[in-house]
Amino acid sequence: MKAPAVDYVAPRSLDEALQCLAGADNARVLAGGQSLMAMLNMRFAFPDCLVDINRIPELAYLRDEGDSVRIGAMTRQRDVEFSDMVRDRLPILREAILNVGHRQTRNRGTVGGSLCQLDPSAEIPTIAMALDAQVHVASASGTRSLAMADFPAGYMTPALEADEMLVGVSMRPWDPGHGWSFLEFSRRHGDFAIASAAVLLSFGADARVDRCSITLGGVSTAPVRMAQAEQALLGTKAEAADIERTAALCGAVEASSDAYVPGWYRQRLARVLAGRAITRALERATR
Repeated sequence: MKAPAVDYVAPRSLDEALQCLAGADNARVLAGGQSLMAMLNMRFAFPDCLVDINRIPELAYLRDEGDSVRIGAMTRQRDVEFSDMVRDRLPILREAILNVGHRQTRNRGTVGGSLCQLDPSAEIPTIAMALDAQVHVASASGTRSLAMADFPAGYMTPALEADEMLVGVSMRPWDPGHGWSFLEFSRRHGDFAIASAAVLLSFGADARVDRCSITLGGVSTAPVRMAQAEQALLGTKAEAADIERTAALCGAVEASSDAYVPGWYRQRLARVLAGRAITRALERATR
């Protein structure tokens, strides 16, 4: 199919883009276009106006801000993949980015576009949830930040007002010596994940887990932090029984069903992937 007829504007500054959004009732921001263009062609989206932000260089950056890494909305996924800073400070993000589509799609796909698309199977929103990221948005009337946990407003719907645009995201690196792992299961490499698991953990001086983050992707309408599973692993030495108990709690997640995959299958995947991700994270951690 062909996309519906839309107005098209290509601002060259952030202020100009925000003014365009302020003056439109039904506009969509076009970044990499890897998801939006397909939705337009299949008539899943019907905007009156496309605001193309590809000509705004100030939105593409990777910055080490000391206690956090800030990534601009227009930063290409390929830039994240090949960034030494991301590899050193956010290794779980780099591991996850290698599962995003293929090299060709990562050349165009953007960090901000993936966050705003909020596909429950997408890797970048899952990592943002795992790292307690802060999402930065702007409008013609000002800027604001919100926690990634508050960003999903519904299925593939970010908590953005009609005149707002995501401009960046901040992720706080974990201390050196932490363990991390991202695993997903899909029919073929590059396909949307049926389920995924992101795990970060660290150990205290007593060789017990003193910090833990476990996030499941693909199982619900948005990435899910498994708080009960995290609590089950905290304070333990992460031995086999501890991992099994934690993975079982992940397998009890309230999983969605669709025409292709039943909820019980996603639950089974969640249990297996969580157990494997915890084990791999343990192998990488310093005790």
